[in-house]
Amino acid sequence: MRTLTAFLFWAWAAFCADAAMTLLRGKDAWRREWSTETLRRSKRGWMWKQFFLQEEYTGSDYQYIGKLHSDMDRGDGTVMYVLTGEGAGTIFVIDANSGDLHATRSLDREEKPSYMLRAQAVNKKNGQPLEPETEFIVKLHDINDNEPKFEKEVYTASVPERSHTGTSVIQVTAHDADDEMFGLSAKLVYSISQGHPYFSVESNTGIIRTALGPSDMDREQREHYQVVIEAKDMAGQRGGLMGSTLVNITLTDVNDNPPQFVKSVYQFSVPELSQLGTKVGEVQTSDADIGPNAEMDYTVVGGDGLDVFSITVNKTTQNGILSIIKPLDYEKKKSYTLQVQVRNTHPDPRFVSVDAKDLTTVRINVEDEDEPPRFERPSYVMEVKEDAALGTAVGSVSAVDQDAHRNPVKYTIDRHTDVDRIFNVHAGNGSIFLQKPLDREDLAWHNVSVIAAEFNNPQQTSRVPVYIRVLDVNDNPPALASSYETFVCESAKSGQKIQTITAVDRDEPSGGHRFFFTLAPESSVKANFSVRDNGDNTADVYTQRTGFQRAQKSSHLVAVVISDGSFPVMSSTGTLTVRVCTCDRNGNMEACNAEALSGTAGLSTGALVAVLLCVLILLLIVVLFAALKRQKKKEPLIISKEDVRDNVVSYNDEGGGEEDTQAFDIGALRHPEVMEESSKLRRDVVPSDPPYPPATLLRRTAATSRDNSDVRNFITLRVQEHDSSPAAPPYDSLATYAYEGEGSVAESLSSLGSGTSESQHDYSYLNEWGPRFRKLADMYGADESEWDS
Repeated sequence: MRTLTAFLFWAWAAFCADAAMTLLRGKDAWRREWSTETLRRSKRGWMWKQFFLQEEYTGSDYQYIGKLHSDMDRGDGTVMYVLTGEGAGTIFVIDANSGDLHATRSLDREEKPSYMLRAQAVNKKNGQPLEPETEFIVKLHDINDNEPKFEKEVYTASVPERSHTGTSVIQVTAHDADDEMFGLSAKLVYSISQGHPYFSVESNTGIIRTALGPSDMDREQREHYQVVIEAKDMAGQRGGLMGSTLVNITLTDVNDNPPQFVKSVYQFSVPELSQLGTKVGEVQTSDADIGPNAEMDYTVVGGDGLDVFSITVNKTTQNGILSIIKPLDYEKKKSYTLQVQVRNTHPDPRFVSVDAKDLTTVRINVEDEDEPPRFERPSYVMEVKEDAALGTAVGSVSAVDQDAHRNPVKYTIDRHTDVDRIFNVHAGNGSIFLQKPLDREDLAWHNVSVIAAEFNNPQQTSRVPVYIRVLDVNDNPPALASSYETFVCESAKSGQKIQTITAVDRDEPSGGHRFFFTLAPESSVKANFSVRDNGDNTADVYTQRTGFQRAQKSSHLVAVVISDGSFPVMSSTGTLTVRVCTCDRNGNMEACNAEALSGTAGLSTGALVAVLLCVLILLLIVVLFAALKRQKKKEPLIISKEDVRDNVVSYNDEGGGEEDTQAFDIGALRHPEVMEESSKLRRDVVPSDPPYPPATLLRRTAATSRDNSDVRNFITLRVQEHDSSPAAPPYDSLATYAYEGEGSVAESLSSLGSGTSESQHDYSYLNEWGPRFRKLADMYGADESEWDS
């Protein structure tokens, strides 16, 4: 038995030793070697799939991590270990012969917690891999090397004053970069190091709460608090790291204080002539609260000036502003006493009663001033008939001096409101009277202002508006509403209505207008037309006979008498024009006399075409007649002496002589018809046979000049008149030729270029000038018998 026990013991020991060696080579090798299916060993195996390394190593040598070994390594130096992956060759190095793995520098887990590496065994001689590449992990073991850090360096929070104990204020949060899964390095505990006894903090959550009761948390006593909160790792144990933050806590206001007046009695003074809305003074109050909790409402609750003064709140200072809402009168009341109340606009019933208020007394003295006269009424309304006689009293105004002296008052009318001076006022008693005639139809209302001033102090004035209504009287007769014009057909029957008329009246009777229409007794057409009053301020005009002849009488005038129904009765006569026209069987107008209305019935298409055709034929006849007359009659150059236009133009150089005659033709002074006739003569061809002898032509020209002395006198007289009158327009043109020019055949016709009386001249140029002199003679009306002379 002992032998069997010893055998089993040694067998178990061998098994454990073998298992331990297998663990040293790696779990995978152990699994391969001790498989339930087979008990034979695998060819190779690694020591570890995962290595652990402590962070923040402080040694001077490389930090040993572990040893890599393959079962292909027989220890003969033929195997070489190769390392690749994250940090291989820089952070991590391996001994190629032994497989020892080292870290070259200190590592930080918070920066990178693990590294993935790959290792392989290769033949040192040829570099061929002896087995596949295997991955493994190097993990860093955490140490407590990071203190807790809060999300903010400074927190800001607020909590209402008067809060109950334990009211949550704010939650602060800290974080620790150490590994939460390894030990207590990241286990935090919160505590308060500053802020006792007002606040506390929950150790696990970091929630800050109030620690005192409502009476101790009073904003009016202390408003701001600074609280320091600490967070410690290692669950607060000794040796843990710690971080802190600052929390600024403000107590917010609640309405826990009622307002109070600064004074129990206020005293103010105000002039009696102050305008409505004038500020009298301010009453001051105090309230320990702020913001909306300090807003106030003021009310005048008593005294003898409830309806004279009002109080409002100054939104900036929350003081009460007293103002005047009713005119003051020193002579009637010299002082007022008011009871003013103040309370919060938004009371909080949790702390102060909603009825909490404060009262104060306000005394107001009225100061005396010299005030202007005051009218008994704010305005006056008066009436007067439009036919009132001049000097008629319209009404009166009254004003009195309010001062104790009772100075007399003088009345005047503001002429800016009565420019035409239609009214006037008695200076002593304020009676308004008429001084110019009225016409309601021109202006029905007059608005004037009356000024009252003190005799002793004219600067003290007041004014009142006076509205004067002009009452209507029946002073305008009615008249036809328009100038009625209508037509009647030649084939009209007796009793046929041809027009409805109505009337207008500028007057405005109180009962409304009532017009009466009758045919005028003196009307010459009583047998042709009649007027029938419709009783509704209109009347109809009817025919009294059958058939009208346009050829005998083209129009009829119907006189109608229109009367009104007022007193005294006013009437007028209006005239209705009735045209006689040709109509079709339906009563539509076809043809009428030239004076017929364009607004009557239109012409038929056939009649319109016939009229247009007649007009065109007539125009054609007129044009032909004018053309024939123009051919037979030549108008003279000057029809009458009145047609002469006086323009005086002086030329120092005439120009190009003969060439100028082509540029300027005296025929341009004549009418277009004469110009047309004269243009038929050829100027570029010299006639072979002059119609008159040259000598005769010259004598004719001289005789004509002598016989037309009245023309020269007329021109001279006109030149003198217009020279002496600068306002007269320049009608006549007087050309003065000092030099004729060099283009003429005769070289010069003036005596300046002529020889002596004995010299012989060549008159051959007359062959060219003969027709032109004849033309001049025709213009001046000379006979052919005078040419020889």
